[in-house]
Amino acid sequence: MTDRVYRLLRRHQTLDEQLRRAKTRLWADPFEIARLKKLKLAVKDRLARLAGPRTA
Repeated sequence: MTDRVYRLLRRHQTLDEQLRRAKTRLWADPFEIARLKKLKLAVKDRLARLAGPRTA
């Protein structure tokens, strides 16, 4: 596993934790939740691109 992939995986985990905490707050901010979801998806997309093309 390359350093870049490792950093992206850690970032994905961190965003997942932040998202989980944001959802459980009493006054959950829907804009903050949406922002975290977008960031998490962007990291996931970068990881998928680094993994290369998938063959079915």
